[in-house]
Amino acid sequence: MTAALAWRDTKRPLWPLALVVPTLPFAALAITLATGSAWGWWLTPVFILGVIPLIDVLVGDDRDNPPDTAVPALLASRYYRWITYVFVPVQYAALVMACAVWSHGIGALGAAGLVLTAGLVNGIAINTAHELGHKRESVERWLSKIALAPTGYGHFFVEHNRGHHVRVATPEDPASARLGESYWRFWPRTVAGGLRSAWNLETNRHRLRQRSPWSRHNDVLNAWAMTVALFTVLCVAFGPGVLAFLILQGIVGFSVLEAVNYLEHYGLLRQRNAAGRYEKVDPRHSWNSDRLTTNVFLFQLQRHSDHHANPLRRYQTLRTFDVSPQLPAGYATMLLLALIPPLWRRVMDHRVLRHYGGEAGRANAVAGYRPAREHHPA
Repeated sequence: MTAALAWRDTKRPLWPLALVVPTLPFAALAITLATGSAWGWWLTPVFILGVIPLIDVLVGDDRDNPPDTAVPALLASRYYRWITYVFVPVQYAALVMACAVWSHGIGALGAAGLVLTAGLVNGIAINTAHELGHKRESVERWLSKIALAPTGYGHFFVEHNRGHHVRVATPEDPASARLGESYWRFWPRTVAGGLRSAWNLETNRHRLRQRSPWSRHNDVLNAWAMTVALFTVLCVAFGPGVLAFLILQGIVGFSVLEAVNYLEHYGLLRQRNAAGRYEKVDPRHSWNSDRLTTNVFLFQLQRHSDHHANPLRRYQTLRTFDVSPQLPAGYATMLLLALIPPLWRRVMDHRVLRHYGGEAGRANAVAGYRPAREHHPA
């Protein structure tokens, strides 16, 4: 009891580091103006996909869990909420700045860097939207939709909460990757499947209430309307030429999200019980990572097992469990690995098999796929 009362959140001063991500485009602008080089626009992708994985390795893991007695105080502190709130206006300011830069022309090298910059920022903003969208407070749910608008992925608000969390780690879930399925095969399946699922879930909700789904109360339509309004305003302000930029960065953004979806449940399967129903979601059905750095930058999204077992639990209270399967690295590293299927299979397939005691038939696998059993950890 004394130890529990003495516990304190050692990560408390670190959480504002999550706001570094949406400020990176401004640092890139400063470097570009100071050097006159278009390479400045590559700061964000280099930092997120290069520097953060390196820091992850150097800093290592954090397996500290808040005791139950500390949770009420953590939940009562508005400090944690305001960090997620501040992310959204900074995200929008970065997008406006990027559109202004694009409208003046920056050459092919700078344009590619700017698309990746905005796409990565808005893709990571989907994680902030994810944290906000699971909460019951109206302001947080609306901020979630606003954060999703730059990627045109507002339907994620519906599909993730009412689709993915119900069907996770089953073949019926478009956001749960199958053993032997490459990211490049997963991408079209999850993008199309998630959109279709969101629309069906929302239209069925309206029909059960005997009202038309073609209404401003349709959460898919009003989320998409936000994107249309945002893109229209930016095109009016900076010229129609920014539309191509907005579309390209949006594709990068939601592709980052789907890469994270890919690694979070790869090959994991909820078994059926005696009644033929899937077992309840528990910490065994999501891949975890305890890397401190990426957990700070991603509001502890990597403690994904606790999130799925307790979806309303706020990021500062999420726990790690021994029964959860563990990724060998943080999300930033695993995202890069997912882009190279042979390396991904070499690193991950044997971990899936080990999780199921060598029984490939218990995994969520591509039909007929037979993973190699002799791979060793990379």
